[in-house]
Amino acid sequence: MKNLIALLLAGFATLAVAGETSTVQPSAVEHYSYGTKLDIARVVSLSTIPNVCEVVPATMTYEDSQGQRHTVEYQVMGDGCSMH
Repeated sequence: MKNLIALLLAGFATLAVAGETSTVQPSAVEHYSYGTKLDIARVVSLSTIPNVCEVVPATMTYEDSQGQRHTVEYQVMGDGCSMH
């Protein structure tokens, strides 16, 4: 289920515009937990996932449907695991 959430959040990254800058500062980091409702209108940025084989924190900054910017922290599996 965590992998599904990570994939969903990564999918929102396709909506992000590369190289965009803004003077709006994000609010305090919100911590995602299963079932948290997110109003994501536009993804601003995603943190880089490290090349390790363990669960690591990741962050996503997004704008909601009202134009407010949020930063959410969630857990994701690192990119260093190989499937043999």
